[in-house]
Amino acid sequence: MLVKITGKRYEEVLTVSSRQIAEDFEKSHREVLYAIEGRTSDTERNSGTEIKNKGIIPMLIQGGNPHVEHYFIPSEYVGENGRKYKEYLITRDGFSLLAMGFSGEKALKWKLKYIEAFNAMEAELKRIYTERQQWQIERDKGVVIRHILTDTIKMKITDSPHKRFAYPNYTNLIYRTLFSKSAKELEQEYGVKSKENLRDFFTGEDLAKVQSMEMLVSSLINCGWGYEQIKDFIQKETIKMIA
Repeated sequence: MLVKITGKRYEEVLTVSSRQIAEDFEKSHREVLYAIEGRTSDTERNSGTEIKNKGIIPMLIQGGNPHVEHYFIPSEYVGENGRKYKEYLITRDGFSLLAMGFSGEKALKWKLKYIEAFNAMEAELKRIYTERQQWQIERDKGVVIRHILTDTIKMKITDSPHKRFAYPNYTNLIYRTLFSKSAKELEQEYGVKSKENLRDFFTGEDLAKVQSMEMLVSSLINCGWGYEQIKDFIQKETIKMIA
């Protein structure tokens, strides 16, 4: 994959490594780093002669743009000898600046390939953002619907020593009906830690299914149905939907 999505959640950017660019454009990694950073030898510095390549990063800074991380993100990789070496994760804008210095027929072909790759991954990133927005909507709705279920249990189920188990029992019933697993089994499957919430691991689609089932259970409890009646009903209805 030429272009990757990197960065923390909600702060992702599209990048390509300087090593990948070096390989594709048939250059040494040192040459690519030189183009990005620039290099000044003692001889060049003392002679006063004009340096052919000042490097993109120094030119960005001199041009009043200190946010070089918007173009070139410092990173490291581990070589075959186990040592760490410098590389850069290069954003779309950084690639545009860097690729200006590459010429020739092969270079043009690779430029076009990278443009296509950036476009494709940009579309994928937009899809991810849209999915997250939908997930957040479903998650917020789920909090409200869960309160409706717990309030219904408090008001409609007769007080008894077992009443406190009603919500977890209905939750497990819903999970087993939808996912064929209990809450504990799902937590193990997703690797949920002690302070984490299982529902944060569900997809937006799964959250919507759980919410729909919780609303149904709330309605049936309001109608005076007991646990076994509700269990039989929702399991039969689920089988009908699958069939």
